[in-house]
Amino acid sequence: MRIQEPLSRAPLTQRREYTYIGRDGICRTEQEQVLCELHMKVQVSHAYSFSVVCIPEYLPELILGRLLTSGLISSADDVEEIRIDSSLKTADAILKEPLPAVNAPEPPAPIPWSPSQIFSLADRFSGGMPLHSQTFATHSCFLAREDRLLFQCEDIGRHNAVDKAVGYALRRGIPLGSCILYSSGRAPADMVLKAIRAGIPVFASKASPTAEAISLARQYHLTLICAARRDRMKLFAGAPWTSHP
Repeated sequence: MRIQEPLSRAPLTQRREYTYIGRDGICRTEQEQVLCELHMKVQVSHAYSFSVVCIPEYLPELILGRLLTSGLISSADDVEEIRIDSSLKTADAILKEPLPAVNAPEPPAPIPWSPSQIFSLADRFSGGMPLHSQTFATHSCFLAREDRLLFQCEDIGRHNAVDKAVGYALRRGIPLGSCILYSSGRAPADMVLKAIRAGIPVFASKASPTAEAISLARQYHLTLICAARRDRMKLFAGAPWTSHP
């Protein structure tokens, strides 16, 4: 797989001025860092396209992850080339074979897990993420394997952050079937489906699931853990833990 992307990096934040208005009547001019928003259209083999609204970071990973979690590829070997224009407004993903029909995903194979692994990820999230600490405007995603953190990222949308983590693993040959994914965002059915399509067996979220997400996780034997905080978590579906913290 070939990847062509601009060598120069676009800024992730800009400093902008605003007027602070207090209930006590105080008004003053202040400044703060705000996220830079990127709109990019991705053409897939000149036969299909999708658009993303994201921050300009880990863009090849975002595209790769989106292709997998959308059911358009099954591995990085299906991709011949990814080209990102210097403007960052357009990209091309060329597949080796014609676009396949999107079939029902295969259930991930369960893996052993322990609450201590999830608490460790929750601790790391509570310790702060760089962009969120500056802007309070991002979602985060962590990719871990056993007790090792492999990757962390942020984006405007929780879906993008998950796709970037998945794409990171694809680009580097990391077997997703042995990984744990931790997200700061809510866990509706479409987020759970991303984990299932990626073959990730354990999906944890700091936030809450929907009834449909729980049903989907149980149908595909995905371990779904929500309200995963530093002191507690809720297991809604999947394999019981193998040890206690």
